[in-house]
Amino acid sequence: MRPVSRQPVYEQVSDRLREFIDDNGLRPGDKLLTERELAVELGVGRSSVREAITALRAQGIVEVRHGEGIYLLDRSVDLISALAIELVDSHVDHPYIWEARQALEVQCARLAATRAEPADVDAMDKGLALMEQEIASGAAPLEGDRTFHLAVVAASHNPILIRLVDGIRASFDRTSQTSLTRPEQPARSLAEHRAIKEAIVSGDPARASEAMLSHLVGTTDDLLGPG
Repeated sequence: MRPVSRQPVYEQVSDRLREFIDDNGLRPGDKLLTERELAVELGVGRSSVREAITALRAQGIVEVRHGEGIYLLDRSVDLISALAIELVDSHVDHPYIWEARQALEVQCARLAATRAEPADVDAMDKGLALMEQEIASGAAPLEGDRTFHLAVVAASHNPILIRLVDGIRASFDRTSQTSLTRPEQPARSLAEHRAIKEAIVSGDPARASEAMLSHLVGTTDDLLGPG
């Protein structure tokens, strides 16, 4: 594992531990390094490792067996991916996927309004510019749409939300493809994206979340019809 470059918060240590699990192909039941060994490997204090392990336990990823050590219970990303694949295979426009998008992305937009940094706003602008180029060329603005939405998620600066969205991003991409290949939707989505970005830049969490919810609900209703 690569060491943490500065005194980390427990979320950063948790990320390093997940990287270690993935890079080494650990499976449920495998034993991890001890608390002391992890602290040395990462170059952090044992208290930081202890907090990270507590967070991973709460997520059901590891189990601490007193007197025995730390064991891997499950790889949450595998579970998320399996669920996403099952839903997409059953029906690309399954309402559950749209409901998940609304739950995750609306909260990300709310958080982004108070946490977004200049680099995050630049990434949103990049997505908007790419959408404009794709629309002008007559193509569905899929890459620009993806760039914009992921920029909003990243601007939440919530590692759990970011990981959740990353785990089911393929499902989200499929729903966007279904939406953005419909006549008139690209221009409409671009305008709605601009409204979301403006609300985030203004630092208004309520307006940002409402703009994102309106965007996603409007698209959902158009595709699936009234519930």
